[in-house]
Amino acid sequence: MTSTQKPPKSFWIISIVALIWNLMGVSAYLMQAFMTDEALSKLPEPEQALYHDVPAWVTAAFAIAVFGGTLGCIGLLLRKKWSKPVFILSLIGIIVQMIHNLFISNNMDVYGPGAIIMPIMVLIIGVYLIIYSKAATQKGWLS
Repeated sequence: MTSTQKPPKSFWIISIVALIWNLMGVSAYLMQAFMTDEALSKLPEPEQALYHDVPAWVTAAFAIAVFGGTLGCIGLLLRKKWSKPVFILSLIGIIVQMIHNLFISNNMDVYGPGAIIMPIMVLIIGVYLIIYSKAATQKGWLS
């Protein structure tokens, strides 16, 4: 049996903020996955084309990224070591999705150079959550 240490308040704050961040990702995924034809028709034509041209594997990677991140955050809040491998899975989903969005599709042409800011933030946070869950395990906060 492994004994765990009581985590500091900052652990709970980081875990809750990370959960909220990932729930916003789940919301974005659900809005994209279940966008009505009416809502899609209101977008400019280049954006409509982007939505129509998203392959199923990219949508799956998006789902793995956001649901994995959310599950990893729940693992943190439950103080479970399994949060780290779930965050790694989420990061793989992020990377697959970002490869498509930045290098295969024409997102940059449609949204401009500003389209790189959010993917970089998502990537940084995904890596941070892996590092943070590893550190939390090493400090004995997770079992």
